[in-house]
Order: sequence, then structure tokens, then C-alpha cells
Amino acid sequence: MSSPLAGLEPALVWERFFELTRIARPSKAEEQVRQHVLAWAAKRGLATATDAEGNVVVSVPATSGHGSSPVVVLQAHLDMVCERDPDSPFDPREGRIDVRVDDDWVLARGTTLGADNGIGVALALALAEDPAVAHGPLELLLTVSEEQGLDGAKALDAGLVSGRLLVNLDGASDAVTVGCAGSDHTSIRLPLPTGGGAHGQTLRVKLSGARGGHSGEDIDAGRVNAIKALGQVLDAASRAAPFGLVSLDGGASRNAIPRAAHAVVVAPDEDAFELAARSELAEIVRRHAGTDDELVLELEPAGAQQAAGPEATRRILEILASIPTGAIAMRPDGSNSVETSICLTVARTESGELLLSSMARSSNAAALDALLARMETLARQGGAAIDVRRSYPPWEPRVDSLILRRTAAVFDRLFGGEPELVVVHGGLECAVLGQKLEGVEMISIGPEIVGLHAPGEKVRISSTERCYRLLVALVDDLTS
Repeated sequence: MSSPLAGLEPALVWERFFELTRIARPSKAEEQVRQHVLAWAAKRGLATATDAEGNVVVSVPATSGHGSSPVVVLQAHLDMVCERDPDSPFDPREGRIDVRVDDDWVLARGTTLGADNGIGVALALALAEDPAVAHGPLELLLTVSEEQGLDGAKALDAGLVSGRLLVNLDGASDAVTVGCAGSDHTSIRLPLPTGGGAHGQTLRVKLSGARGGHSGEDIDAGRVNAIKALGQVLDAASRAAPFGLVSLDGGASRNAIPRAAHAVVVAPDEDAFELAARSELAEIVRRHAGTDDELVLELEPAGAQQAAGPEATRRILEILASIPTGAIAMRPDGSNSVETSICLTVARTESGELLLSSMARSSNAAALDALLARMETLARQGGAAIDVRRSYPPWEPRVDSLILRRTAAVFDRLFGGEPELVVVHGGLECAVLGQKLEGVEMISIGPEIVGLHAPGEKVRISSTERCYRLLVALVDDLTS
């Protein structure tokens, strides 16, 4: 099919990116995109290696006269967050993304675009095959399962990577990233004892229309968390008309702010339940005017089911209300950026249990430990079990590194002035690769991406051109 991105510059970058939007690449299911990359490399006679986890390394020989230069690693991840609007005919999990150009943006209609991190993969592939670029030996390190706790990077066979100058291409702004938050995951497990004697109308209660977003970068934007909001609605309804809970489910990705959630309840007084629920929703919408104006609450009859009793239901709602979500602390350096946060990302009812999974982040390791201790206390006091998965540590900035000095010099030569250096609240594979690759020096760059991990995600065209210019010049500079 003809590409809507034809005519955009850099042409090779947009050509490679559009190819990726045609390929299903959810986390833990990257086989199609991996084969695409291997075929791309084979067509150009480039050697490849794949480890047991599925990470790919493509070796690109130096251009003429640069064979003695140090190896530079260009690193990006193959997977993407696959979110879609419920009524969208498109689905990234099946490689169906409706790519559009709107002024200075490439965007997706009704789904995530996958610029995170497809544009990084495209930048690496384009540079490797661009005949106008001079470079020393390159290694393209393309990892899997980044969006699932950086699992691919954690399992990387470090012996496949010889370079110790690494450019991560998972940035989402014109700044140069020099550090990131660490992350841990918790899952609180609550028994949901159905058959507690609740009688009445069985209802399916759905809250949708939340804006969502990245659970790190957007955590301080004041957006509605659909699971927490549904919990507030159910809590208000319970106080007006006690009911029994059958199930609670919500969220689609472990690192995205939930956009929708639904519960099944048995309500003895359906009218009082609905009145209180809709009143609470109206209050939530009022408090979030300007960020989440399109919340919708739907109630519809469901088939008869057994529910937990009112007391068990009340205990579950109290624990749900107690789970923190949002920014916990700001960085003390005056940057007005988040240091520590937590986001309730997924709720699932299965096998007689309710699982409430959260993702905690912090650029301060001690603060992350304290937050996990708080979650463990909350679970213990609520009579619940908790599973803790230590994910990855913070990536600490190294402002004296050679690669950062070279990047700053190239940036000044191209654009005038010094680059903005940032520590992001999202996770980057640099946090893991810094431990896997002894002695490695790293920076992270990328074009401006807005709306990560939510439908409507978009990447700025002019910023992509600027990022490619920086990358080309930096790789050229590192060969000298």
C-alpha cells in the first residue's frame, strides 16, 4: 500500500517507520518484527545474532577509512504498548494502525502509534543503510519486552555487544536524557469470596473515556485513573445502597494509566445504587475538568451471578481506596519534576481473587524502598497478600562522560547552545544496560512524542529530522 509518510524527511527514517506500523509487535510477541529486522539485515549482507530472549544485534561494518574507530551501539526496543479505543476498527496487536499526517505530526487514529519505540528502531536502521553517513563499526541492539519491565534488556546476552559507547533512541523530547527512574511492581491479592448472600439485580458497571497516558511521564498531569475512579463510584454507591461485588477488572498495560474499568455487582436497590454512582461520577468529572471531560458511566443488566457479601465488598473497596496513585514526591533539585510516584495500572478478577497491580517509580533508590514498604504495610493491615517484583534500579547521571561531552559539542555545532539535560521519570533500558555492559557510557535521545501509551500518540516530524541530524553528526564525530 502507498505510504501516507511518503515525501517526509528524512525519507529513509519514515520509510522504515511506516513498515513497522504494519507489523504486530506487542510485548512478549515480537517474532514478526524480529523476522522483519533479520530480513532487512540479510538483504544488506549484515551479520546478526539473536540471544535466547529474542534480542537482536546487527553488526554494521565501518565505512571506508573508519575501521579503527570505536564501536558505537545504537539501541532501541522492538515492542510497543498496544492500546486502542473500544470502538476503533484498528488494532496494533494485529498490525493495524491508521497512520495519519497532521501538520507537523505523524499520529494514529484510535490507537497507539508505536513511535515508542518504532521511531528509534527506524532511526537506527536508516542510519545504518544511509550512504551519506560516515561511521565506524556499529552495533544495532534491538531489544524485546521493554514495555514489560525491561525484560529483554535484563536477559540480554552481554557477550553479543562489544561496544561501550551507547546511544539509546528511546527518548521522547528534544532534550538529551542522562538518567531515569528505577521501578518496581506490586500485586496485592485479595480473596473475593462469592456466595455471600447478596440478592438483587446483577449489573455490569463500566467507566470509560479516561484520557490515560504514560504511567511515569504523565503521572503528575492530574489525569483520572479509571480503576481508582470506578472504586470511588462503587464506594459512594455502597454507602447509599450496600451491594455485593462479583468482579472488578480494568487497565490494559502495566505501564499505562488505565483508561477504562468495569465491575459486576449484585445490587438489592438498583435505583439508589445508580443515583449515588452517577452523582459521584459527576463530582469526579467536575474535579477533573480540563483533563478528563469525557468520562462515561454505563450500567446494564448482567446474568445472575453470586457475589461477595456487603462486608467483604466493603473491605475490598476500602483497600482499593487506600492504594496510592500519583506523584508521591518531587525532585529536590528545583526542576519541578517527579522523583517518586506510583500508579495502579491493572485490576483482574480470577480464581476467586482480586489482583490489584501497581507500578512504582523513583530516581531515589531509598524512596522506592520506602514506597514498597508502605504498600506492604497497606496489604498486611487489609488482610491481603502482596507480591513484589524488583524491576530495575535508577539510571544515575554521569555528566563527565566522553559520550555526553561529544554530544554537547555536536549539539552546539548544529543548533547553537547547550542541550537540555534531563532525568526522566519513565524507565529506560539504560538502567539495566549500565549494569550488563561493564564500563559503558550512555545517553538517550529521540524526537518529541506526545501521548505515549494512549490512543492518539503522535511524533513530531520536524523534531524527528532534528534528531536524525544529531544522531548522524554524533556517530560521525565518534569515529574521529
